Amino acid sequence: MPLETPDTAPATESPTPAPPISISGFAPLRIPLFRDRWVASTVSSVGTWMQDTAGTWLMTSLTASPLLIALMQTAASLPIFFLGLLAGATADIFDRRRLLIFWQCWMLVSVAILAVLTFLGHISPWALLGFTFLLNAGSAMNNPAWQAIVPELVPRALIPDTVTLNAASNNLARAVGPALGGLMVAAFKSPHAGAGWVFFLNAASFAGVIWVLVNWKRMPLFKSALPSERIAGSIRSGIRYVRYSPPLQASLLRVFLFTFFVSAVWSLLALVAKRDLHQGALGYGILNGALGIGALIGASTLPRVRRRVPADTIIAGSTVVYVATLLILAFIKSPPIVIATLVCAGYAWTSTMSTLNVSVQLSVPAWVQARALGAYLMTFQGGLALGSILWGFIAEHTTTPRALICAACGLALSLPIALRFHILRGAVPDLSPYQWKNPPPQLVDFDGLPATEATAGPVRISIDYNIAIADYAEFTRAIHRLRDVRLRDGAIRWGIFRDAQNPELLNETFIMESWLDYLRSRERFTQADIAIRERVRSLHSLPDSPHISHQLYAGEIPDVE
Repeated sequence: MPLETPDTAPATESPTPAPPISISGFAPLRIPLFRDRWVASTVSSVGTWMQDTAGTWLMTSLTASPLLIALMQTAASLPIFFLGLLAGATADIFDRRRLLIFWQCWMLVSVAILAVLTFLGHISPWALLGFTFLLNAGSAMNNPAWQAIVPELVPRALIPDTVTLNAASNNLARAVGPALGGLMVAAFKSPHAGAGWVFFLNAASFAGVIWVLVNWKRMPLFKSALPSERIAGSIRSGIRYVRYSPPLQASLLRVFLFTFFVSAVWSLLALVAKRDLHQGALGYGILNGALGIGALIGASTLPRVRRRVPADTIIAGSTVVYVATLLILAFIKSPPIVIATLVCAGYAWTSTMSTLNVSVQLSVPAWVQARALGAYLMTFQGGLALGSILWGFIAEHTTTPRALICAACGLALSLPIALRFHILRGAVPDLSPYQWKNPPPQLVDFDGLPATEATAGPVRISIDYNIAIADYAEFTRAIHRLRDVRLRDGAIRWGIFRDAQNPELLNETFIMESWLDYLRSRERFTQADIAIRERVRSLHSLPDSPHISHQLYAGEIPDVE
């Protein structure tokens, strides 16, 4: 038997018995743990959206600069752009429950300090931006772990409905929170007093989430038998996986293109409400609430739509809706028409974001899930942050309608590019860990040549295949699919070479930084990966398995006198 097999299989446990699959999309709520998390998260999200509205409106009372107002969206988005990979790496290394408790406490304290400063009147535009940045830095570090625990709470078959319910939670909060935030600000003579109370309630809303996390008895799906990666190595592994995973790359490109142009709605809506529609804080909250109502409708109907309409079509339709929304915000000054348009935009928003989130969740295995979600959130918020800066800059130097028109034109022109990168097309791959039957080769130590597992390396793995000329074309196609598996699981170099004198003899070689990295790469093999490897080996023409050798770098040993 070939030796290219890992010695341990990652532990796999089903967190709960799988309930019957329901076309209604509400089956995950029958699971008590997920239901408690969902309720606590919804309450916290209401506080977050109240703060978003109150904070943005407070900024309009502190400054008349469109750029500073638009920077509120940037301050909310930029932390995830910078911290997404770090957040994903820490969530894949450390205990996710403890990380979540820490970052929820961070957000509670940040908002509480902001509330006190606002009550005392010691708040400036830059202080408001600073504390908004700190709050969202905690959110940036929290979110990959928060989304990565989904497979630990529900069976894999329910993940699409679970992601949709999470979107429904956020969008239910978006429907209620902005209106409540605007109402509270409008209820006080001073915007400082109203905003201060909103900030205080948001700080209190984190307590419910912390309580649920403290009482959660976590059962991880993936338990490595090997020492944990260091943070820098974990980040490199995450980047490497993204680089060699075309389905994940397609999702990231689509989310960036969409959010970059659509960010004009979020960053300029307060200016549209104040300058074009002549509305106050409550009116701005109602406009935000219209987006939330549409998003909530989308979240409740998306499970049925997704079973009938391809993912690419859902996202393309949402893009067309947002082109129309941006143009209507630029040209139409009638509040009823704008509100109706924003309801449709909210529906399109949650349909697109939920579909893209599901595509990431289902395209990566458990060992790298938080890092992939970190990359997704980084790309998502990066699009929002960079877009907000651009549209705010254009609005500052021209007008708000012109900025909205530019965003609409850019979004329309991006659609043909986006449609070249497909989402959730074909069968979902089986990414469960492969259960290996044979131990790995053992390193041999002998005098003068130490071979400690953790540091031994680099390691070269060489595999010899005999391939009939008739199978050569099919073999090269299959082996290059295996190339992506090797590289995203940890190889730093890969090659396939044909013997110059015997064209039927081919050699696959790949390099790992250390023996420990090699063991990790084999531990990461999934059922889908092994199917690719077995297809390659099925084309080997000899009765014996391909010959495999494992070689350690032979460093120079100084003479000892």
